Amino acid sequence: MFKPVLIVVLAYLLGSIPFGYLIVRASKRADIRETGSGGTGATNVSRRAGKGAGALTLVLDAFKGAAAVVIAKVILGMPTLVAQGFVLGFRQDGNSFAASENPYWWLAAAAIAVIVGHIFPVWLGFRGGKGVATGVGVFLVLAPLAVVIAGVVFLVIVLLTRYVSLGSIVAAATIPLFVLIQNYVTPRADFAPLLSAAVGGAALIIFAHRGNIDRLINGTETRFK
Repeated sequence: MFKPVLIVVLAYLLGSIPFGYLIVRASKRADIRETGSGGTGATNVSRRAGKGAGALTLVLDAFKGAAAVVIAKVILGMPTLVAQGFVLGFRQDGNSFAASENPYWWLAAAAIAVIVGHIFPVWLGFRGGKGVATGVGVFLVLAPLAVVIAGVVFLVIVLLTRYVSLGSIVAAATIPLFVLIQNYVTPRADFAPLLSAAVGGAALIIFAHRGNIDRLINGTETRFK
């Protein structure tokens, strides 16, 4: 039980690394939380420190999401084998997980934990970003095709409306749908934990955008230039 709990804690702490805050602090000697939406994500960083800083924040935030999942896999002794409809992982001592100890549920927990860490970082008084880039990193490892399709949805919405927040909200909401559709085409033994992670991640990201949703409804949301 120690190792599975460890991966969740590590994922949260990794997600809590406030790259956007650190980049703006280092480049502009400013607190990104006092700019725009107050978030530490790439969009707000680009408004305060330029598109280059925003792009760097995007990459680093996505990297920590992917890294959390990869680290979880290593600690859990994955990759896995699929046999008779069950996912069988292997511990580092060589003993297999029982079907009831499906390691993919712990992987899903780590995926959600790293997003929670980004949105509610312990180092910044639990006030962080919106979780979009970190979620992209997570699901590029877990469900890359779903992320690619959601990315297209994001780009179309942003190009048509210039609202990054709207594109992010809709794209996040479609990830569970694309995971569901993909499972109908090619069934996955890890479908239940993967879908749970996708739903949980989407819910967190949409919750983090609640202020943006209010501004979108009121017509006061800032368009991306």
